[in-house]
Amino acid sequence: MSFIHQKKLKRNIKRALVLFITVYIMIAASLYFLQEKLMLFPTVLEQDYKYQFSYSYEELFFKTEDNAVINANHFKAEQTKGVILYFHGNAGDLSRWGIIAEYFVEKNYDVLVIDYRTYGKSTGPLSEAAFYNDADLSYNYLKERYAESEITVYGRSLGTGIATFITSKHQPKQLILETPYYNIADVAKQRFSMFPVESLLKYRFPTNEFIQSVECPILIVHGTDDDVVPLSSGEKLLKEASKQKIKFVKIEGGRHNNLNEFDAYHQAIDEVLN
Repeated sequence: MSFIHQKKLKRNIKRALVLFITVYIMIAASLYFLQEKLMLFPTVLEQDYKYQFSYSYEELFFKTEDNAVINANHFKAEQTKGVILYFHGNAGDLSRWGIIAEYFVEKNYDVLVIDYRTYGKSTGPLSEAAFYNDADLSYNYLKERYAESEITVYGRSLGTGIATFITSKHQPKQLILETPYYNIADVAKQRFSMFPVESLLKYRFPTNEFIQSVECPILIVHGTDDDVVPLSSGEKLLKEASKQKIKFVKIEGGRHNNLNEFDAYHQAIDEVLN
């Protein structure tokens, strides 16, 4: 290879390296500054929006110490067996999640489901601490109206970390986790393995740490074909919780958003609720 060719090759390699580093830094910066947009997909509702549900409910607005407002719906069953505090996933708002929560009203359970800040009619600045504080506010609301032995905490996807946190701080009857993650970093590493995600994340939701302090029975349901939160992430939680109080149900063929299409899901839920 001639000297000119060698020089040209080095110049091309240098340009490619500069381009790679530039793109890498841009993506890493996006992961840091835009992570809420990458992780959370809220939809906003007008404040006068009227929910349309099949069961009776009371619409609530919790005011927080930092002047945020948390919208919630409290469904009432005719002959209640208890109450479920439901923490929903990362997309949508109560117009969707309220309908999903009615599944439990059909089973004669009252249900309280809240919209996180920036979701639906809820307002206020987002932070991981705010998720926990608002969840605690909703749990304390229920404690004033129900015995803790009547409260079941249910988390779905994003909400599983929040549900586990709340359960670790209180003494509800039981905890149900649908498609849970070990922690947010565990999921992020599988998607962005070439980036230092742990140092970039603002939101950690360390379910693996919270679950160690949970004292009530736990049910985990997870699909084997989940391509959002891998089954392996949920399975790792088994190592962090007491084997005597935790049950893990694998839904064969189940994905992230369709577990309710499988008999195994309904059987697992019926077993702990009945």
